[in-house]
Amino acid sequence: MIHAFIKKGCFQDSVSLMIISRKLSESENVDDVSVMMGTPANKSLLETTGFWHDDFHGATPNDICVAIRTEAVDDGITQVIVQQLEEALQQLAQGSSGSQSLIQVRRWESACQKLPEASLALVSVAGEYAAELAEQALDRSLNVMIFSDNVTLDDEIRLKRRARDKGLLVMGPDCGTAMIANTPLAFANVMPEGNIGVIGASGTGIQELCSQIALAGEGITHAIGLGGRDLSAEVGGISALTALEILSADEKSQVLAFVSKPPADAVRQHIIAAMKATGKPVVALFLGFSSPVAREGNVWFASTLDEAARLACLLSRVTSQRKEMVSTGGVIRGLYTGGTLAAEAAGLLAGYLGVAADTEHHHGMMLDADGHQVIDLGDDFYTVGRPHPMIDPAFRNQLIAGRGAQPQLRVLFGRVCTSDAAAEESRGGV
Repeated sequence: MIHAFIKKGCFQDSVSLMIISRKLSESENVDDVSVMMGTPANKSLLETTGFWHDDFHGATPNDICVAIRTEAVDDGITQVIVQQLEEALQQLAQGSSGSQSLIQVRRWESACQKLPEASLALVSVAGEYAAELAEQALDRSLNVMIFSDNVTLDDEIRLKRRARDKGLLVMGPDCGTAMIANTPLAFANVMPEGNIGVIGASGTGIQELCSQIALAGEGITHAIGLGGRDLSAEVGGISALTALEILSADEKSQVLAFVSKPPADAVRQHIIAAMKATGKPVVALFLGFSSPVAREGNVWFASTLDEAARLACLLSRVTSQRKEMVSTGGVIRGLYTGGTLAAEAAGLLAGYLGVAADTEHHHGMMLDADGHQVIDLGDDFYTVGRPHPMIDPAFRNQLIAGRGAQPQLRVLFGRVCTSDAAAEESRGGV
């Protein structure tokens, strides 16, 4: 049997109501209790989960709907839950006695006085009031994270355009995950610090991507949420563009990772152009989009969250190592016995190092920039009067010994041919 009542004009966020639901469900003679705001979506959920009561027809998005599943026929159980709800709401207003003391204010002026250096306001109110509060935050030159849902598309566009004009960022509406300067907000997890900046128009996408990056041993600088509609044709990726500019200017964010729900085609192309303009390695995952190429300049395309995390971690390590080599004057050398693999290595290395590969391949030189070299020792220049290095590796062994003794060398790599026709000593000699 379902007993029900409505608490009028008392908006609470979904996390608080979830906690209250669990607490009330532990009451005596109660099987289960569902506590939700009276939004159309929540009403539909109450109906599909078997908690519907006709009293909920008159509930508004600013009212709390309480459904009690119990075998008790007496309405006295409702009065018990009403009292327990009031006590739970009072505890929320006062703050948990076991939690860290938080600053509580009721007006903007008081908030700004208590935290004069704050640069971000997190808005979590009923959707119909969220836009007005976000507007007031922008008036005070604050970036805004809108946790609230049920904000109109027109309000979202207006807020994001105004924020961009003021050099500010609006995350959301319906933005439930973000991490700013390693501080998790809303549903974000605590993550290790690193050099990867994350941007996402997908809360669960950000969560999973950050988790996979952490499991792989790397870390995060920031994780900027956009709201699921940001890359729609109507919004046009306004916050995505701002987020890319912010992380592009952030020295600690050396690699960027971007995840989005299926975007509008024109918006996706615009965002990719902005990614290229950052000049930093960017991993892009547009769900529902399969890129015909694996890479465009400094942008790598992923098809899954796992692949995006793997690429971001790889680029993170390469970027860190490159920075270390640049600071210490170290160089990379590659000695190959064939043109194809040498050219492949040169192209990859050139991209990671931000230099140009050699297009002439004069004397087998596939890359020669800033002291870094990749050489094909199978080039005709090196086989005049001597056997190919796959037949006689002596010449390459001499170069390996010579290059390896140079103090500026940090990495020496190459290829060993193990075919039946190759010299048996090619492996052991190297």
